[in-house]
Amino acid sequence: MSDSDFRPVNFLPARVVTEHRADGTLVLRSPEPLQPYARCLGEHLRYWANESPTQAFLGQRQGESWRTLTYAETLKRVQALATALLKRNLSAERPLAILSENSIEHGLLALAAMHIGVPFVPVSAAYSLLSHDYQKLRAVFRLLTPGLVLVDDVERFAPALAALRDFDFELVTVRNGKEAQNTAFAALLEHEDAAAVATAFAALTPDTIAKFLLTSGSTGEPKAVINTQRMLCSNQQTLRQAWPFLQEEPPVLVDWLPWNHTAGGNNNFGVALVNGGTFYLDEGKPAPNLIEKTVRNLREIAPTLYYNVPRGYEVLLPFLENDERLRTNFFSRLKVIQYSGAALPAHLWERLERVSVLATGKRVRMTSGWGATETAPQVTLVHFTPLRASVIGLPTPGNVLKMVPTTVAGKYELRVNGPNVTPGYWRRPDLTAAAFDEEGFYKIGDAARLADPANHAQGIEFAGRIAEEFKLSSGTWVHTGALRVKAIAALAPVAQDIVIAGPDRDDIRFLIFPSPLGCRGLCPETNETIPLTSVLADERVRERVRAGLAQLKAEGGGSSTYATGALFLLEPASIDAGEITDKGYLNQRAVLERRADLVARLYDEPLPDDVIALKE
Repeated sequence: MSDSDFRPVNFLPARVVTEHRADGTLVLRSPEPLQPYARCLGEHLRYWANESPTQAFLGQRQGESWRTLTYAETLKRVQALATALLKRNLSAERPLAILSENSIEHGLLALAAMHIGVPFVPVSAAYSLLSHDYQKLRAVFRLLTPGLVLVDDVERFAPALAALRDFDFELVTVRNGKEAQNTAFAALLEHEDAAAVATAFAALTPDTIAKFLLTSGSTGEPKAVINTQRMLCSNQQTLRQAWPFLQEEPPVLVDWLPWNHTAGGNNNFGVALVNGGTFYLDEGKPAPNLIEKTVRNLREIAPTLYYNVPRGYEVLLPFLENDERLRTNFFSRLKVIQYSGAALPAHLWERLERVSVLATGKRVRMTSGWGATETAPQVTLVHFTPLRASVIGLPTPGNVLKMVPTTVAGKYELRVNGPNVTPGYWRRPDLTAAAFDEEGFYKIGDAARLADPANHAQGIEFAGRIAEEFKLSSGTWVHTGALRVKAIAALAPVAQDIVIAGPDRDDIRFLIFPSPLGCRGLCPETNETIPLTSVLADERVRERVRAGLAQLKAEGGGSSTYATGALFLLEPASIDAGEITDKGYLNQRAVLERRADLVARLYDEPLPDDVIALKE
C-alpha cells in the first residue's frame, strides 16, 4: 500500500533514537526537540480572541440549530466568571467541582478557573446519574473538599446532591435551581474586574495546578491525578509537531468523549483551543437511542479529525455504510480518524477503509496513540502508516519512553518521563512515591513490544496491562491484552468486549459482553421487540462463537492463545462495582471477582447448556 492510496496529510516523519542499556532496557525518544510551549492554556485563548475574534470556538446544539460562541465572546465570559471565582477564595484546598456532562457552561467555568489558578475537578456524571450508592462521588468529595460545585440541572442531580448534603460547598446551577438554595450560573457573569483577573493570570506558572483528573485503578478507590499547566501545554505542543496539519487550517471536532477523561478534556478540547479551531459538543454516545444524535450532528458538521473508541466506530459504521448523505459529509474534509482506549479490531478497520474509499476514492489515515491520565495524555502517537492496528506509535517530541524487559522474550514494561508527566496524586504521597522509579520515570503499568525489532521506527504495539496477566495451571503465561484483541476480532460481530478467565485453571474460557447490534445482524428476521436473551440463544449466534473459538485455536500458539468455552453476560458492566469506567473500559479483574459464580459456571462439569463449547 502506497501513500497515493491515502488522502494527503502532513505528518512528522517516523524517526526514533534508541538507547540500548546493558540490562536489555531500551530508551526511546524522538530526534525532534520539543519546541517552546505556552505558559498556560489561557495564553492560547487570549491569542485567538485577538487574532481570530469572530472564529467560532464552542458549539452546542440548541433545538434545530447550533448555539456558538466565538473566541472573543468566550474570553469575555471567562473574564467575568474568573471575577466571580476570585471573590470566593477558592484554591487547591477548596477547588471547583463540575458534576455536569459536557456543555458550554462546563467549558467556560473550567477555562475561567484555569485562567486564575483555581484547580477544578470534572467528576464523571456517571458517579451522579448512574450510580445507586454514590460511594465514589462521596469519596471524591472527601478527598478534594471542593468549595464550589456546578451542576447543569438540579432536578437531574437531586439524588446525588442529597447524598452530598453533609459536605460544605456553594452550589451553582444552570437550570431548575432555587435562588434561596444555590447560585445561578448567569449571576456569575454579571460583573468583570479586569485588573484583578489580569493580576491572577500573570501569576500563573507552568507548574500551577490546572485540574485534578480522577482515576480509579484496580481498587476502585478514586485517585486525583494532578494536572499542571505544563502538562497540558507541552502535550499540545508535541501533538502539533507530530501532526503539523493541525496548524495548516483550524481543526473542527464533533466530539462526545467526556471531559472528565484525559482524552476528551485534555487532548480533544485542547486541540481545538490551542489551534484556533471549533469544538462542537456531541450529545450523542455509542449507545442505542444516543448514536442517532451523533449521526444527526455529523450530517450537519464535517469534522477535520475524528476521535472515538472502537465501540464508537462499531456503532457508527452501519450508518456510514447505509447513509450516503452522512458518509459524504463525514469524509468531506476529514484528515485523520483516531481510535483510542483499545486496538481497533481488523473487521472495523477494513469497514472504515471501505466507506472512506466509497466516499472519497481514497483511504483516510487511521491512527492511534497511547498514554494515561498521568501523562496528559499523549506519550506515543501514530504519525505514519502502521504495520498493524495494535501499533500505538512512537514517542513524540519531548516524551521519553523506557522499555524494561520482562520475563517474556520481546515484551517490555513501559515507563514514561517528560514535561507531560504528573507530579503525583493529590493528598496521596504514598501513591506518588510508588508510581515512579529511581530515575523519575512514571510506571504506567502497561506492556508493549517493538512492532519490528529490526526497525524501531515502525513503533511499538500494545501488549496489555501488566496487572492483568496470569498463569494457567501449567505455568504458561496468558497475555490478556493481546488475546482480548484477537478474540474480539475472531468472534466478530457478536462480542462487544471479552473478559478472559483462567487463572490457575487448565484452560482459558471467555465471558462475553455481547454486541446487541452484531448479534441481531446474524438473525435478520428479529427486531428490537425480541429479547436479547432469545437472540443470544439462537443457534446462528452460538455457531459464530464456536467458529471464532475454532479460529483462535487453528492459528496455533498453544493453550494460552485460545479458549475452550464461552458464556454470554446478560448484565452490563457495573460502574458502582468498578467493572467499567464511564468511558466504557473494562476492569478485567473486577469483572472476574464480581462474577465469580459465572466463572465457576464456565468450568462446571458437565457444561451447562448456556456455555458454548469449542468443537473438538
